[in-house]
Amino acid sequence: MKMLRITLEGKTYDVGVEVLDDSASAFPEAPHSSDVPVHPLTPFTPTVPSSTVAVSPLAGCRVVVSPMAGHVFKCLVKPGDVVSLNQVLIVLDAMKMETPVVAPSAGTVRAVLVKEGDAVDDGHALLQIEGLPQ
Repeated sequence: MKMLRITLEGKTYDVGVEVLDDSASAFPEAPHSSDVPVHPLTPFTPTVPSSTVAVSPLAGCRVVVSPMAGHVFKCLVKPGDVVSLNQVLIVLDAMKMETPVVAPSAGTVRAVLVKEGDAVDDGHALLQIEGLPQ
């Protein structure tokens, strides 16, 4: 048996640990960075599953969908609001974390399809934005 001293949150504890196998390290050697395969990231492009959304986009409008399942914590826009690229539109709450949903383009909010407290799934339509004229 080995005796170890552990300090946790400023308090010291003496503990006895039974060594089962002393011939090899209990932890495997970490891989070298050159041994770890690197996979390129692909950009996230939200899709609107037909089973999730019963909304047909208005002509010239872009549908903004939920990137994950959760609840609508805050809805920061209303129909008629002019929004800019990457402006936070809605805040989702998933597993006690707040996740902002941002505008994919500048434009005018034409329809808000959810309200605060609504449960949403991944791909659920949240709102529609009509792009600004060029």
